[in-house]
Amino acid sequence: MKKFINDPAQVLSDALTGIRLAHPELRVDSTNRVIFRAEATRPGKVALVSGGGSGHEPMHGGFVGAGMLDAACAGEVFTSPTPDQILAATVGADSGAGVLHIVKNYTGDVLNFEMAAELAAAEGVRVESVVVADDVAVQDSTWTAGRRGVGTTVVLEKIVGAAAEEGLDLDALAALATRVSESGRSMGVALTSCTVPAAGKPTFDLPEGEMEVGVGIHGEPGRSRVPLASAHEIARMLVDPIVHDFGEARGDAIVLLSGLGATPLIEQYLLYGEIAPLLTEAGFDVRRVLVGDYITSLDMAGASLTVVRADDEFVRLWDAPVVTPGLRWGA
Repeated sequence: MKKFINDPAQVLSDALTGIRLAHPELRVDSTNRVIFRAEATRPGKVALVSGGGSGHEPMHGGFVGAGMLDAACAGEVFTSPTPDQILAATVGADSGAGVLHIVKNYTGDVLNFEMAAELAAAEGVRVESVVVADDVAVQDSTWTAGRRGVGTTVVLEKIVGAAAEEGLDLDALAALATRVSESGRSMGVALTSCTVPAAGKPTFDLPEGEMEVGVGIHGEPGRSRVPLASAHEIARMLVDPIVHDFGEARGDAIVLLSGLGATPLIEQYLLYGEIAPLLTEAGFDVRRVLVGDYITSLDMAGASLTVVRADDEFVRLWDAPVVTPGLRWGA
């Protein structure tokens, strides 16, 4: 294992120190491992709180800032944040207008966010939640009941974050978040495994000349293990399951193609060049595209494709200004 680390048990703590020093526009609660905006949530604005296991950067801490999240709690690598962490993020971000929890569909995340919401309610903070379950690869996977939550989470945080800046109330934001969540589908492929620092060895064995189709962002098994294929063929493996799952529902879309941590951007763009015509052929009018590392899996080589069916409101909110370490435009 060759990594820029000191003590494998201190990777998250050391990384949070680096985030604090690199981003003075953020406030890092090192005790609870929560990343906040430096400025408190303005009175009357609903706070957006998300989080999950570390190792998927820039998600979620890299999406804290104007136009997206108000706080993100960082669990250990590939491990859900605890209810106490989530409670600290929730209470710390609340301005009196309530808090929306954005949760990826992993069993630990769902249970711990639910418990934190109950604890917050006992402290007088109203919380609503949306669970993202967009991975079409498998149903009921290693870590989930139902589909895993992946790339639609990023699109949702951007769209709903913009709406929160405009002053929508908690009920309206929860309804919007549910619409975005239900509109997204994702599919991933891995060319290599990832290596969790505390383990010191690859999470799973993927022999030379093979790839995992439908892999999860923690290295969970996918649909199949197949011989390594060309980018043209891989694009079809990503697009076809998404198109099939949408059924007859096509039309305008926002598309995210995220590298999984060790895929060079030149390869990501090459792959998107193969994906785009397939989406057009399938009946999608791609209104907006994001290509890059936005939801990763440590040092895994691979990519995840997300397609969100988008109406004009989604596109308008997507285009709204955002200022975060991971996304920045329009400001």
